[in-house]
Amino acid sequence: MKLNARQLRYHRPTTDQLSSLRRNLVYIVLDNVLDTYNIGSIFRLADAVAAEKIILCGQTATPPDIKIHRAAIGTEEWVPWQYMADTKTAILNLKFQVPGLVVYAIEKSQKSIAYNKVDYKFPAAFVVGNETNGVSGEVLKIADKIVEIPMWGFNKSLNVMISLAIVLWEGMEEIK
Repeated sequence: MKLNARQLRYHRPTTDQLSSLRRNLVYIVLDNVLDTYNIGSIFRLADAVAAEKIILCGQTATPPDIKIHRAAIGTEEWVPWQYMADTKTAILNLKFQVPGLVVYAIEKSQKSIAYNKVDYKFPAAFVVGNETNGVSGEVLKIADKIVEIPMWGFNKSLNVMISLAIVLWEGMEEIK
């Protein structure tokens, strides 16, 4: 179905639609992501995969914020989210609350494996980090797997939202 710009930007689900949505056991954790346009775009991504929740941590901005709203095109109003000051604590709490949770940190590391070589398990948390420094070392230590996107050019990193989308879509193939 082809939608026009207004339909894409101004659709608001009804209370009945929201309550009937079957959310996937996907949690998205932002570890000090600073760019509000990345944050807003991640809300759109979370809506697209019907994620259970986004957890905004550290210096990550939270709604209401006009830049987040513009990038999120309103999805921040119905995608469940919470703020926690410390990412490591947020992940440990999530692991306690969600039995069997597997934490995937998206980061280049000596311990990382290619995102398309992973057998994703759910429930799952996907962690992305700061645009400059990446996922913090303390979070990498508690992640169950560290996944990376191979790069063939001179640049060795992708935008945080793009990286999350690539890895998340690969993981979602396991749910289909």
